[in-house]
Amino acid sequence: MLTHLGDISVADFLAHYWQKKPLIIRGLLPGYECPLDENDLAGLATEEEVESRLVYEELNGQPWQLEHGPFSIEKLENMPHQGWTLLVQGLDTWVPEIADLLDRFRFLPNWRVDDIMASFAPPGGSVGPHFDHYDVFLIQATGARRWRIGPPCDDQSPRVDGTPLRILQNFEQTEEWVLEPGDALYLPPGYAHYGVAETSCITLSVGFRSPTYAELMSALADDWFENPALSTHLHDATEAPLSNPGLISDDVFADIRSRLQALLDDEAGLRRSFGRFISAPKFDAAVPPLDAAMRLSPEDAGESLQDQEIQWRWNEGSRYTYSLYEEAGARRVMFAVDGEAYDADERFAPLVEILCRSNNVDRERLLPWSADKDALKLLSSLLNRGSLVLEGFDDDEEDWDDDDA
Repeated sequence: MLTHLGDISVADFLAHYWQKKPLIIRGLLPGYECPLDENDLAGLATEEEVESRLVYEELNGQPWQLEHGPFSIEKLENMPHQGWTLLVQGLDTWVPEIADLLDRFRFLPNWRVDDIMASFAPPGGSVGPHFDHYDVFLIQATGARRWRIGPPCDDQSPRVDGTPLRILQNFEQTEEWVLEPGDALYLPPGYAHYGVAETSCITLSVGFRSPTYAELMSALADDWFENPALSTHLHDATEAPLSNPGLISDDVFADIRSRLQALLDDEAGLRRSFGRFISAPKFDAAVPPLDAAMRLSPEDAGESLQDQEIQWRWNEGSRYTYSLYEEAGARRVMFAVDGEAYDADERFAPLVEILCRSNNVDRERLLPWSADKDALKLLSSLLNRGSLVLEGFDDDEEDWDDDDA
């Protein structure tokens, strides 16, 4: 985990820059060597399960046009020498070395992590002046890119017509930098920016999402849909003839309000629903479960903990979060991974803390749990769901309940 961002400490960054103002960070990753080149990105962009896009500065007489992948390798091999950018989303899901880059940013909450996107452009390539609704670290991986920064914008800022992209119509530059490999630019939500490739280059965008309350409420409603408390019907307390049948009485609204308030007052239920929502994988195919023939027992998990040659790590597409709360005078932990929630006694909090700390799980710290049957049931469940991966494990061929563990 990073302790400094260039010349400033992480503490100073969080106090003065995070979600407040841009920061140019020289030498964020000194000597960084990108594990991918443009040919690797092109190969990924041909895959059905990988989200990819091509942005053209002009196509068929229209400015700033967009095409979605997957693309044929022939198309990518015959792209023009300028005027386009290839974007590959969710790179951390498919490339372990890129996923490990996220461990540098564990001073920020896991639930805010979106993904790492790669942007490749030939000289002069760009995706145009725009702004985003999320925090992002733009890390120069190869080559050089010139960044022009503008003032904060919002959804009312004028945009270019005739394009599916959110290209700003009036970009007003306030600052400008050229980033070399290992340099980075941090941008809070809303700041206008315009990057243009000085040379053929790859930029890695480490994005930190923040869902809207509308998205959250929609997710909570989906999760609450199966709640037995909501299977009853609205109450009608009519006891006398109405002066006007069109009137909705106050008791109807009181009944609705009490039902919704009961859901919000259910501390465990709210944390469970939020955990499921915020930990859901970005892509459906990102965390495949083990085949039935490969499933591991709790005993298998315990034996693997004893093996120093086996490395425990998250699936690259996994998201790990937890929260601590009190219920009926007892402390509990709500552990959410890949859209599933595990509610457990506080004694499991140290185990959950180990699992959530890093992509690369500290096996030595897990080892004391190898004698705990319930802990091994959790670990085997995570392994079988695909949320945990054992590297170096050679397999010839009663888990935790998701809600009541």
